[in-house]
Amino acid sequence: MYPALAVYNALTNQRAGIETLWVGGEGGMEAELVKRAGIPFQTIPAAGVHGVGLRALPGNLAKLSRGVVASRRILKDFRPDVLFFTGGYVAFPMAFAGRSIPTLLYVPDIEPGLALKAVARFADCLIVTDEDSKQYFPAKQRIVVTGYPLRSDLGGWSRQTAHQRLGLSGDLPVLLVTGGSKGARTINTDVLENLPALLEIAQVIHLSGTLDWPVVEAAARELPQHLAERYHAMPYLHEMGAALAAADLVVSRAGASALGEYPFFGLPAVLVPYPYAWRYQKVNAEALSRRGAAILLEDRLMKEQLYPLIKNLLGNPAKREAMRAAMRSLARPEAAGAIASQLLELAGEMPL
Repeated sequence: MYPALAVYNALTNQRAGIETLWVGGEGGMEAELVKRAGIPFQTIPAAGVHGVGLRALPGNLAKLSRGVVASRRILKDFRPDVLFFTGGYVAFPMAFAGRSIPTLLYVPDIEPGLALKAVARFADCLIVTDEDSKQYFPAKQRIVVTGYPLRSDLGGWSRQTAHQRLGLSGDLPVLLVTGGSKGARTINTDVLENLPALLEIAQVIHLSGTLDWPVVEAAARELPQHLAERYHAMPYLHEMGAALAAADLVVSRAGASALGEYPFFGLPAVLVPYPYAWRYQKVNAEALSRRGAAILLEDRLMKEQLYPLIKNLLGNPAKREAMRAAMRSLARPEAAGAIASQLLELAGEMPL
């Protein structure tokens, strides 16, 4: 959602009066965000077929077929000049139905999923976050490396204004722990188990997600006053740019946003790939680790290694500065604008 919204904002800045329709899956979580942005929104039936099991497969295939029919109806009514996809199985019915229309596909993670590989067959141009993604596609395909398109609301924060917004002092380094809107349970659990020790050496911004928030809130109430003042826990933070600008180190999963947001802020990272899905996050983390910008920590090793690793990094400013420089060297802040320009080119227009 967020990469697509970032590109949409860049697109409307480059060319006024563009008519846009956002198509999502039935029951998807993006509807509220898209409507809040003022973009017309429609849904189609869609479902995954990879790894769903034999019992669910016939029903999911039927959903995909209905999705193709619904997509054709939408395309006939809307008559777009160009199609833009950012991934997910909901893209396949529309890509198949619109295969005669100029199509651009953005691949957020370094390694594409099965749905993205399928959609790539219909794409006139592939946009990738990182050079490493090229190995997963045929050499003959047109591939452009732009970086990860960032939300416009992330920028504009200095370290000072971020500290003021979050009530931080300048006495101790700042550790950011985040697992996304739903949270990352194992990260939350291991941070809470080490919370008093962590708060002796750092101020902690803990974005727990909504699922674990009651447990996190209860743990915060148990802290002694001098440690509680250093603990800034919340289920979700709309001003995510403030947390990223304020932090000296982040502990998180390794979703695609880590490839764009952490380089933009030059933020050293301990990345804990989600272990119960395909290896996209592991590949992302390996790429940042290989370049010296992050440290990859396996989920199963967190209990023994998370606190010692954090303590070592927070106590070693030279190591963090080297990671910061390596992370910052990967930043591509103009990615959204570059993708918007590619869309206009495919549509037969050029930006003003």
